[in-house]
Amino acid sequence: MSNLTPREIVSELDKYIIGQDEAKRMVAVAMRNRWRRRQVDPALRDEIAPKNILMMGPTGVGKTEIARRLANLSGSPFFKVEATKFTEVGYVGRDVESMVRDLMEIGVNLVRGEEMEKVKARAEQSAEDRLLDLLLPSKPRVMGAGDAIAMPSGAGGDSGSEGASTREKLRRLWRDGALDDRVVKMEVSVSSPGVEIMAMPGMEDMGMQFKDMFGKMFPKKKKMRDMRVKDAYEVLLQEEADRLVDMDKVTDLAKERVEQSGIIFIDEIDKICGKHDGGSTDVSREGVQRDLLPVVEGCVVNTKYGMVKSDHILFIAAGAFHFSKPSDLVPELQGRFPLRVELSALDSGDFYRILTEPKNALTVQYTALLETEGVMVSFTDEALREVAAFAQRVNEETENIGARRLYTIMEKILTDLSFDAPDRSGQSVTVDPDYVRGKLEDVAEDRDLSRYIL
Repeated sequence: MSNLTPREIVSELDKYIIGQDEAKRMVAVAMRNRWRRRQVDPALRDEIAPKNILMMGPTGVGKTEIARRLANLSGSPFFKVEATKFTEVGYVGRDVESMVRDLMEIGVNLVRGEEMEKVKARAEQSAEDRLLDLLLPSKPRVMGAGDAIAMPSGAGGDSGSEGASTREKLRRLWRDGALDDRVVKMEVSVSSPGVEIMAMPGMEDMGMQFKDMFGKMFPKKKKMRDMRVKDAYEVLLQEEADRLVDMDKVTDLAKERVEQSGIIFIDEIDKICGKHDGGSTDVSREGVQRDLLPVVEGCVVNTKYGMVKSDHILFIAAGAFHFSKPSDLVPELQGRFPLRVELSALDSGDFYRILTEPKNALTVQYTALLETEGVMVSFTDEALREVAAFAQRVNEETENIGARRLYTIMEKILTDLSFDAPDRSGQSVTVDPDYVRGKLEDVAEDRDLSRYIL
């Protein structure tokens, strides 16, 4: 688990997210508390529950990005889900426990990737040796028409020092890339005809578990296939890595990581606020809140990897709360999210910083994309301020979608250049205020048109 201090966490978040200092500080403390919990006496450790967070603010201000970057910093399994996907038990739709199962699946994939990286060197060596065995069989055999193309001239046998010398020559040729397009016959695994499980609506997870069980009962079949040497190596590398990784160890590590440092981000939680004015209650509303209670508070969820406890999973909920407020949630669920922070709307100054400061700023992305076509694009400071001001104006006149408005505007400005880029290789283009105004002139003058275009 990451041992970054709260100040270091905020500093890392500042590289990608503009503003929202209060929210950054809150999640930084929450993340540091997870590290602190691991340092206390084991007898007390289980008593320290995570302080779940409720983020409030309009769309496009950074709620999801804060949670996602936090998970990347900590190396924690992270799963984002919209609360509106869930329905009350007994209705058609996903049950709330499925998010813990999904988080466990993500945890297994995360740990498996780390373990495969550890054995990468051994897997590469074994895969290379197996590839050379395909190119230079150790025992003489009858050559078929399809095999002839796989054998370089002079590599017909493997006897004594001559065979060893030929093998080393092939190894050098392979490493130099000279054999990439040759063809070899190799045995590959093919899945048996799958047994399709028609799961009842809302029980898709159970259907997947039955499918996995039947898949293990019927072993995979083998068949010979002609493959390019480069593709064959990738298959062999994957097989060797799978063979070297202990999946029981992976499952145990993943389970511990999910239970101790997993993060579930529940978006659009304001959409499941029940109606308290006497109106009807949607099945994705108050009933879902009550189903969320035991999962957020801590329960045991059955997954295909075993039982997983949700007691110490950190839940971060977020919502715009335009037409409702946190107090509209059922009181029990309100108590499960003791930390609350309101994210502020973005103005033109924030938009300008978003276009210039983050490591993954849109200007950086577009510059890199067009550079692949040989077109060098540069943005003047005045042009970016023009874009920022225009984004704020459109957000005020139409729906406020925060920083997502910049995606639409930048795409509108650069669409023609992106289309013509293959024909303009070697040219340099400077985006200045006049360029911006020229591309946005039509939609700027027609407010109704801007509602559809931007």
